Amino acid sequence: MRQIGIGLLGLGTVGSGVVRLLQDHKDKISAITGRELVIKRVVVHNPDKKRDVELPDVPVTAEIADMVQDPTVQIVVEVMGTIDPAESYIEQLLRAGKHVVTANKDLIAQKGARLVDIAQQKQRDLMYEASVAGGIPILRTIVNSYAADQILEVSGIVNGTTNYILTQMNQKKVSYAAALKSAQELGFAESDPTNDVAGIDAAYKMIILTQFAFGMNVTLDDIAVEGIDKISLEDIEQAQNLGYTIKLIGAAKQIDGKINVSVGPALVPAANPLAAVQNENNAVVVKGAAVGETMFYGPGAGELPTANSVLSDIISVTKDIGIGITGNTFNNYRQGAALAPATAVKSAYYFALKMRDIPGQMLTLTKVMAETQASFKQLIQTSSDGDFAHVVMITHEIDLDQLQKITTAVANLDNISLLSTYKVL
Repeated sequence: MRQIGIGLLGLGTVGSGVVRLLQDHKDKISAITGRELVIKRVVVHNPDKKRDVELPDVPVTAEIADMVQDPTVQIVVEVMGTIDPAESYIEQLLRAGKHVVTANKDLIAQKGARLVDIAQQKQRDLMYEASVAGGIPILRTIVNSYAADQILEVSGIVNGTTNYILTQMNQKKVSYAAALKSAQELGFAESDPTNDVAGIDAAYKMIILTQFAFGMNVTLDDIAVEGIDKISLEDIEQAQNLGYTIKLIGAAKQIDGKINVSVGPALVPAANPLAAVQNENNAVVVKGAAVGETMFYGPGAGELPTANSVLSDIISVTKDIGIGITGNTFNNYRQGAALAPATAVKSAYYFALKMRDIPGQMLTLTKVMAETQASFKQLIQTSSDGDFAHVVMITHEIDLDQLQKITTAVANLDNISLLSTYKVL
């Protein structure tokens, strides 16, 4: 049986998982691909560091040139993370005639278009299934299973760290700070969790999902991004009292041929399947004109789930090599990106307000809503300490322009303060 040489850039959590799956399922993979997949070389920052996996007789070095110049390596797996130097390494490998599989969402979201062009020029495969939603094969599903359908919206929970934190706040009634500390202790959050808790990681994933679902390239500047770091336990408990669960939701929606992409906390009705997605798990909902709504659920991170997605890409590349059709892009769907105007993007919203407990404040709030042609769905006074009342308002659908006018008007009031605003699904 002919061999396919595999190279690894990085041998951390995911890289070790790739090694384990290749070793444990060697015979099955060979039966599927008709090739024997053999790890030929590893490049890491510190070759002397003790690893969790055994790779006897496999050279481990710190020099990318060793991988680029190794003729026995045909497919390279990049699981080192970061944009620099990963972008440069992948470019060198593609230009040297290597196929590349990566799990690097930041890189693909920001630099993917250029690397895809290089891969096409060199007739090499560049695959990145593991860059979104860990073990959920969502990108390949969109490419293959929705090819004949018109996708209207793709949304869901695409960051496991924030979902774990919000689960702890919802279920154990702990503060955001305490839930974040627990996530860090368990390895679900980095020591610097900014990318996750500020919604940036989810935004990068939504950039990739938007490319696949709608063929449109958007940037981080095109996305309204809000994280979970300002969510209070009071918000969590009040949402539960109203029959909702707060989740960090990424959404890309097509509106009259244009696109709106957002990431932010949202009140999810208890009956919605997304409300039941707990801890580090992810879930992506795809809404198609023909199929309707379909939800894909599974682990959004972790050694073996992510490694399994990497292996699915390796197997796809191996099959392409076997039948001589390398160089096709992972996603061929392309069309010009146009952003939907603020007046076309509509949703219901939750407002938590603090108002001085004196006559006339509800009337003042009603006037603000009337002036923006918005209406209440629910308006509830939740508590009062004698000086201030806490009030929760849920609107009927309003557009982003109305939302901005309401928040600006409330900010200018003397006796009413806006504590938080979240979308309602």
